[in-house]
Amino acid sequence: MKVFVYGTLREGEANAGFLKGAVKLGKERLAEGYMLYSLGTYPGAITSPDGGPLWGEVYQINACILQALDWLEEYPVEYDRVEISTSYGKAWIYLYNPSVSNLPVIESGDWCQRID
Repeated sequence: MKVFVYGTLREGEANAGFLKGAVKLGKERLAEGYMLYSLGTYPGAITSPDGGPLWGEVYQINACILQALDWLEEYPVEYDRVEISTSYGKAWIYLYNPSVSNLPVIESGDWCQRID
C-alpha cells in the first residue's frame, strides 16, 4: 500500500523517522482542490473547491507503518485517512478533521516552503 505525505513525515522533517522501512517512490504534486493550513509545528490539509495544489511525497508502506501513522495522525479524530489517486497509483492521505477557521493558510501548498 502507499501513502502520500505532505507535512512532518516528509524527508528531512520532524516525523520522517516514522517512515523508516518504507520505500520512497518520489515527489508528488496533487492537482488543484486542496488547502494547506499551519497548526504551528505541523500542517493540516483539507479538500476545497477553491483550493490549489498540494505538494508531498509518496511512499510504499506496510501494515505496521500504517498503524504507526494512524497513531501519529490521531486517526480518525484529528485526521481522516482517505484514498486518493497519485501518479504512483492509489495512496492514502491524512486530511485534517477539525475546523480550520482562523488558521493561517500556507498559500504555496508546500509545507517545506513555509515561512515560520
